[in-house]
Amino acid sequence: VQLQASGGGLVQAGDSLRLSCVASGRTFSRYTVGWFRQAPGNVREFVATIRANGGHTYYGDSVKGRFTISRDNGENTVYLQMNSLKPEDTAVYYCAAGGGLIQSSLRISDHYDYWGQGTLVTVSS
Repeated sequence: VQLQASGGGLVQAGDSLRLSCVASGRTFSRYTVGWFRQAPGNVREFVATIRANGGHTYYGDSVKGRFTISRDNGENTVYLQMNSLKPEDTAVYYCAAGGGLIQSSLRISDHYDYWGQGTLVTVSS
């Protein structure tokens, strides 16, 4: 699976952005797909993830209620709608895909097998 993330940019606090993760290669619909982010000097942080059939979603505490993850398996795409953005959301955002993930693994980046190249989100105050 090859993943390509896009949609990042420079926005002001309170604005919205939608990130996209487009997949090619093997059957995308079989994979759990997550978003992680990494700010300079910080460890990679779990943002959100969505199960293969889209039936279950999970969010990091810092984004819960502001971000929404969704997927369109027909378009091989996962989206991350980010609302009410804050300066602390500034980071490079990565999408990742993994198969056979148990619930305790969903928030751990090492359990995802395939990664996109990242897209930079900068939120100014």
